[in-house]
Amino acid sequence: MRELRVIGVEADGTHVICQDPESGEKYRIAADERLRAAARGDISRLGQIEIEMESSLRPREIQARIRAGASVPEVAALAGVPVDKVERFAHPVLLERARATELASLSHPIREDGPSVSTLGEVVAEALTAMGHSQQDVEWDAWKGDDGHWVVQVGWHVGRTDNHAHWRFQPGAHGGTADPLDDLADELTHPESIPPRRRLTPVATPDLAPHIDVDPRAAVDGHDEVTVDADRLIDAQRTRGGSPQPGHDEHGTVAIDFGGHDDAAWTEPDSRPADTPDHDEEAAPAATTASGEHTDGQAPAPAAKPRRKSRKPAVPAWEDVLLGVRSNGNS
Repeated sequence: MRELRVIGVEADGTHVICQDPESGEKYRIAADERLRAAARGDISRLGQIEIEMESSLRPREIQARIRAGASVPEVAALAGVPVDKVERFAHPVLLERARATELASLSHPIREDGPSVSTLGEVVAEALTAMGHSQQDVEWDAWKGDDGHWVVQVGWHVGRTDNHAHWRFQPGAHGGTADPLDDLADELTHPESIPPRRRLTPVATPDLAPHIDVDPRAAVDGHDEVTVDADRLIDAQRTRGGSPQPGHDEHGTVAIDFGGHDDAAWTEPDSRPADTPDHDEEAAPAATTASGEHTDGQAPAPAAKPRRKSRKPAVPAWEDVLLGVRSNGNS
């Protein structure tokens, strides 16, 4: 890089004349604000001048937009300059917004009966906890509105929805006050109006299956052997009701037709002797004398051979049906 030395200024003062000491060639430089800032060593002023020349926004306008809530990337895109050139002007304004956010969280929200004793940060934390939200997902921010008052914002996420509540922060004694500006802010300011969360309680499933004792040692062939107390079932059947049920006799047996086999051994024993004749089959009366002679003089007719009464089908007892035991008919 060759060095030049200043040898003069043009008559109109718009350019500075420089000369190369080696070749003697002369150059001129425009005497603008950048040259004056560089001559004074004012680096910050030189950066402002560069912004003013390269962008459509002046540094003061950049700071005003950031103070109003715009982000650095938004202002850089609007100005058409790199982000790093905007950050040098945005940094002090961002510190101002962070300080306003801190002070607003220590203010007292205004309710119907006046300012709350609790701070805005405490009220918001209590309300969001009641809604089931984590405090780690809450974002605070503050900026100056068009009316010159600070606006504090509390944001949180619910699924894919972004929720934002806003208050107007008024600095003052004892931390200042915060007045709700929208419905969400009003809801957070009055946490007692938030309905309680619904909670699910597990319900125990009743055990409706009957208990059956199974002997694990009996499952040899792959089938479980189930033990049933037959005596208990018989006693329960006998004690059920005072009068015999239809189809039952006085002994508790049940009349069941097993196919009508004549040679079945399931017969109920007759209460009368086998050789007792029926009343309708008695022999015709014959007059006899005390000596045993018939009055008609005829030989006595041989007594009619008693006919064996047909037996009704065998009726097993209830115990036999339950236990699956075939009666021999003589029990």
